[in-house]
Amino acid sequence: MPGIVGIVSNKPPLECSALTRLMKESLLHEKFYKSASLFVPEMGICAGIVGFEDSPDGIFSDPAGNVSVLFSGECFAGSGIAAGAEIIRLYQDEGPAFVKSLNGLFCGLLVDKPRRRTLLFNDRYGIQRIYYHECEGMFCFASEARALLRVLPEQRQFDEEGLTDFLAFGSTLNWKTLFSGIHIMPGGSRWTFENARVRKENYFSMETWETLPPLGGAEFEDRFQQTFKRILPRYFDSSSKVGIALTGGLDTRMIMACRPNTNGHTACYTFSGSNGRTLDDKIAARVAAASNLEHHLLRLDDNFFTNFAAHADKTVLATDGCAGIFHTHEIYLNRKAREVAPIRLTGNYGSEILRGHSTFKPLGLSPQLFGAEWRARIHARGESSSRRQSNPFSFAAFKEIPWHLYGNLAAGRSQLQFRSPFLDNDLVALAFQTPAPLQKSSLPSFRLVRANNVPLSEIPTDRGFGGGNAGLKFLARRALSEVTFKLDYYTTAGLPSPVSAFNSLYGPVMTKLKIAGMHKFLRYSSWFRNRLAGYVREILADSQALGNGIWNPVFIGSLARKHMEGRKDYSAELNAVMTLEAVQRLFFRELPRENGF
Repeated sequence: MPGIVGIVSNKPPLECSALTRLMKESLLHEKFYKSASLFVPEMGICAGIVGFEDSPDGIFSDPAGNVSVLFSGECFAGSGIAAGAEIIRLYQDEGPAFVKSLNGLFCGLLVDKPRRRTLLFNDRYGIQRIYYHECEGMFCFASEARALLRVLPEQRQFDEEGLTDFLAFGSTLNWKTLFSGIHIMPGGSRWTFENARVRKENYFSMETWETLPPLGGAEFEDRFQQTFKRILPRYFDSSSKVGIALTGGLDTRMIMACRPNTNGHTACYTFSGSNGRTLDDKIAARVAAASNLEHHLLRLDDNFFTNFAAHADKTVLATDGCAGIFHTHEIYLNRKAREVAPIRLTGNYGSEILRGHSTFKPLGLSPQLFGAEWRARIHARGESSSRRQSNPFSFAAFKEIPWHLYGNLAAGRSQLQFRSPFLDNDLVALAFQTPAPLQKSSLPSFRLVRANNVPLSEIPTDRGFGGGNAGLKFLARRALSEVTFKLDYYTTAGLPSPVSAFNSLYGPVMTKLKIAGMHKFLRYSSWFRNRLAGYVREILADSQALGNGIWNPVFIGSLARKHMEGRKDYSAELNAVMTLEAVQRLFFRELPRENGF
């Protein structure tokens, strides 16, 4: 995945340079990546960067060569993107405080030779990850944990706390990782190095926004519309084509209603299954047509299922295990999206930032899946949710998105440049001022669409918003949407346990009524029973993977059979087992054992 790597050390420069080269090679997953290196031996700095051929990532220096910066990601200023030279000018004008002025998803390393100052920094949410490991006389960092494991073979084992969180919630929390001795740099960090020692500081804290006063309803909606329309052109600024990942939802509708005129420089696409059409497919096509834009339906095809094992491994590898088997489609579909446009503009995170929607909760994996020690540990962890006593906007921006939702983002970013206006600093700051009556409401977003594009507001969303949002017709449309959404969910996940014996009858009935597949095209639960059954059986037959002390071997022995019988849905359990099998194999057993420190 695009990003940076480096070592800050007082050890022999040539030795550090060789190890940095190995770390950089670990990030070169694709032929369309470029790379460059920075070597400042007098300051103990060896670093490298990997980016897309058509991206602004790179190494930049001032004319005198005194200040250099490795910058990965994108920084937005005014109505467009700030180039590397502008970032250096900011530093020269403002000193280390320059990071406060950056807006976007990024990470970077700045080297100031005259002052012998080195700064390692990231975006204020920590979404552009930097993994790091510290030991005496050496600090190494990388945008992928796998790059560190390449040169630190002694760290190739699970971190118990990270693994417990992963099995309790589906992700690691509190800037932990799955790997022993490897941590994640918190969001809003600016760390300074002097003689291979690091001083860790935060340049931004979520309390800055938490103390903003709430606005009145009318003032908030007025500022909301003004802010969204002001920031949106930044995300269309590009010399390359921009692809809008269009869905049937409200957040991409906001983008379409307010998008600037790009003179044919924009296309739309929607991800879909191998056959049939979901509501997303149908609604997105209508929205694109009403906007006079081309629309592409990007489908999973036979290759996805035939070569599923390779696609699954690639997903786990590129995301450091943060995206598991359930997310194998992400790289596959985003690769197709790259063929449409190298930049993906998405409505992702609009629901979390603007309306407090959350998918964070305990996984609730069957206790029978685990051995006694891990069963008790996971149960205790599940009882204490990190969401308690947390500002909902802070939780979304600074915890759920960079921790829990990172896997999908990392998978997509391995294939193309990723942009979401809903993570713009100006819009997120305003969200903290949402008045209480509107904090869960979709109405401000819908009213923004109507105020800027009435024809688009007349096309109902996948959850029933559209036209007049009042009266019996609206209530009936919303109710039908919610009911069919739930019925479609049960065709994939299976009926609840008390009535699960009727699964064999329920599925065909929903298919005949055309409710199955109405909302969702991802059907891993049913795929594990049929098209991917061979893959599931093969993984669960690997005694080396399963004999790790985590699992209950008796339950594991019958897990695949129980799921395939269809009496109960064990897809989440299968996903956990198969994801960790891939992590152990790809990160612990199959990595070359280089001679690290």
